[in-house]
Amino acid sequence: MIVVVGSLNLDYVTRVERHPKPGETILGSDLELHPGGKGANQAVAAARAGAAVRMVGCVGSDLAANLLRTNLEHEGIDTSSLETRQTASGSAFITLNAQGQNTIVVSLGANSQLRPSDLRASTVANAKVLLLQLEIPLETTLAAAKLGRVAGSRVILNLAPARHLEPNQLRDVTTLVVNESEAGVLLGRAPQNIKEALLEAQALRELVPEAIITLGASGAVYASSAGEGHIPSFPVKVVDSTAAGDAFIGAFAAALCEDVPLEQAVRRGVAAGALACTRIGAQPSLPFESDVDMLLKK
Repeated sequence: MIVVVGSLNLDYVTRVERHPKPGETILGSDLELHPGGKGANQAVAAARAGAAVRMVGCVGSDLAANLLRTNLEHEGIDTSSLETRQTASGSAFITLNAQGQNTIVVSLGANSQLRPSDLRASTVANAKVLLLQLEIPLETTLAAAKLGRVAGSRVILNLAPARHLEPNQLRDVTTLVVNESEAGVLLGRAPQNIKEALLEAQALRELVPEAIITLGASGAVYASSAGEGHIPSFPVKVVDSTAAGDAFIGAFAAALCEDVPLEQAVRRGVAAGALACTRIGAQPSLPFESDVDMLLKK
């Protein structure tokens, strides 16, 4: 089983020809509402990749909360560990340009009220993989990581949104997943090409046993005690890059639950991330296991 401790948001999406400059007002498309949040996105991605998933997080006392909870249950995800707070659920405001690139502003809402005291040993019971991000309070993420390590889970941390963590804050992490800019926050410089990315993945192994850097259209690199390598991406027509990273992580984590070697798990993640770029929205774009299998066969 995969246990995800993280955020749930309702995404408010509008499409624009280009992103506005500071102080500029431009017109967007009709507003679209989609379930999102890095935690929930990765939970859905892992479930669609074939894993059993439990979601741990906080929703508010508003109409969005029911939508977020019901959506996860529709995906077959265990929501028994979701907490409710007397506040608004998390929200994300997304503008998507004609090239499929996005800008995102997140209002944490109830996500900011998930506390370490809400976590118990039973939270990660039977978790082969514990999946974490940084859209909830850092102290809660770190407490979850410690619970996961003690329980013998493989602890995956997606360093998003990016922030610098000290080495002692990563001591319970098994696998660190970052993109180029997130790697730069930890190491001081973002990789400019695949060769540099491989070197930085190796440098990250001074902090964690396994490191992965996702590179968008260039795929991903990985480094572990068993070796390192580069997995190129798959050619697709990019419509919307929202949640491509979450698709990668969900499929990657699901593969690790099946004891797939790291290289093959990264390859499945890269394929899932590419497929997510071909559809609009966060969770609506997340591919199913059969979609990934078909792309890999091609």
